[in-house]
Amino acid sequence: MDLALLRTFVTVHRAGSFTRAAALLGLSQPAVTSQIRTLERQLGRPLFLRQARGVTPTTIGDELAHKAAPHLDALMEIAEAGPDEESSMRTLHLAGPPEFTAERALPALTALTGQDGHGYALRASFGTADEVLEGLAAGHHDLAIATARPRGALLTATPLCDEEHVLVAGERWAARLGLGGLGAGGLVPRGFGRGGLGRGGALPLENLPVVEVHETLPFVSRYWAAVFDARPAASGAVIVPDLRAVLACAASGAGLAVLPRYLCADALKRGDVVTLLEPPVPPLRTYFLVVRTGTQAMPHIARAHEWLLRAAAEWS
Repeated sequence: MDLALLRTFVTVHRAGSFTRAAALLGLSQPAVTSQIRTLERQLGRPLFLRQARGVTPTTIGDELAHKAAPHLDALMEIAEAGPDEESSMRTLHLAGPPEFTAERALPALTALTGQDGHGYALRASFGTADEVLEGLAAGHHDLAIATARPRGALLTATPLCDEEHVLVAGERWAARLGLGGLGAGGLVPRGFGRGGLGRGGALPLENLPVVEVHETLPFVSRYWAAVFDARPAASGAVIVPDLRAVLACAASGAGLAVLPRYLCADALKRGDVVTLLEPPVPPLRTYFLVVRTGTQAMPHIARAHEWLLRAAAEWS
């Protein structure tokens, strides 16, 4: 069986599209289609089901990809490294959400870069869950961190860690809510409803401005659904697509925000922001470590995967 045909097949399998595979391989789409048809004739079985948008592998296609992909990847690694493998530096392409990747994943992986020329070079890309998973499937990344578990057999996901979300605001807004003086400990209410936490004549939560990453208020909406079983009535006062900027705006008094605890822990200790609520069961979001199926057999991906899982055990 021609290795060039297998390489084209694996690329199509990962990309889910003849068009995307052609771009990755530097070939024309008709050339990719022709190679896949040749391979299908040799095997006597269809490998893909053609659809309006892309292709879906058949059962035979999935089986062939799972058998062939690790060996092709290993051959490509040898070819890229050249004969003097010890003197080469392998590049790991990582993708994930900007804040988590910058604050947690990259610091954990820097020990793998080494100082003697035998470590890995790191290349990081930021994006939404959909963007990083699409890029991983297309072969642009080796490893992805996502807040959504991918479907199908093309990608393999492993739970990495859970992220606790907390409701915070600057001290002046806490005072207006009737929570002044609580500091970093926050409020543990005996009961609360959909109207918020205001006590007596204090301002209810839903009258506070909101700082968020998107107009749809994804963090606040998720928190309200989990804690209050309701949708927030507030609208965004400040919208900025980075949680670190959200924290800075909340600390400066722009409004309330829902943030990962790891990201605002230091600000809570300093008193820059105050926890407005400590629900009995805090809202959580799970991060997944995702690879293309079969590529975890490649040493540099396997080592980074293991390293991140080990580091995540300490993230609490």
